[in-house]
Amino acid sequence: MLAVLEVAIPTLYAISIIVLTAYGGNLLWLALVHAHNNTLRDGPVPDPDDRPVPDDTWPVVTVQLPLYNEAEVARRLIDACVHLDYPRGRLDIQVLDDSTDETTDRVAERVAHWQDRGVNITHVHRDDRTGYKAGALANGLRIARGELVAIFDADFVPQADFLRRMVPQFFGNENLGLVQARWGHLNRDDSLLTKVQAFGLDAHFAIEQRVRELAGCFINFNGTAGVWRRACIKDAGGWEHDTLTEDLDLSYRAQLEGWDFEYVSAVEAPAELPPDMNALRSQQFRWAKGGAETALKLAGRLWRAAQPLRV
Repeated sequence: MLAVLEVAIPTLYAISIIVLTAYGGNLLWLALVHAHNNTLRDGPVPDPDDRPVPDDTWPVVTVQLPLYNEAEVARRLIDACVHLDYPRGRLDIQVLDDSTDETTDRVAERVAHWQDRGVNITHVHRDDRTGYKAGALANGLRIARGELVAIFDADFVPQADFLRRMVPQFFGNENLGLVQARWGHLNRDDSLLTKVQAFGLDAHFAIEQRVRELAGCFINFNGTAGVWRRACIKDAGGWEHDTLTEDLDLSYRAQLEGWDFEYVSAVEAPAELPPDMNALRSQQFRWAKGGAETALKLAGRLWRAAQPLRV
């Protein structure tokens, strides 16, 4: 046993050093590229109110709202999406409700409220949670009207001009499959825990997403606050539920099929951060395990793809 440990411990130590060195090298590269490209643009400061006005020539957008036992925030999310600044006839809202508690009744009541006022909103309730979030999104897509599909998780509150600022990114680029917005934080200052989370997420969006896009690397849909081209989802094989991070999985499959992704840092979608350690631990576990599952699923395909090594 001692002989085994004498080999195993140095081996594990060496592997740890290699992994940490690679991780540190990646962070250094991100920082250097960000610093090199972090310059002011020439010309006047853009007018934030100078945005195109959507009309009936703009594409139909389906807004999907996947919910599971989110009674306390469901109404807030639905109301925010109803007030999106987009032509009523071009907006299709789906509340994809897999709930097993009072959320379903609250959603049904709120959806009926807005339907009576002429809003094109549908309550899609499943008793069978096959595929979980990925299954709900795929199920809703079968009856969706939109050429574009926006997705918001329950803890998000999209601003009224979200679609008005995101949809024009698709104009002129038929190969653009996804536009991802930046996350904001409604409860950033609630505690030290939320401040630390906000700092980490801000670094991800401000540096990692931006640098990877600048360098021509693959970027990922962050699971919410993004707009997909429906044809891209279909071409990539649709939503699959064999990993915990269906968003990362579909992102890489889509880009391997040749679709372009774009990150728009100027558009913010506010959301609530996990307020306690248990919720944060659960979230981080899903992200970590799902990332590992996606790597195991797609690493071989990515290695064999005719893509530059940097992606």
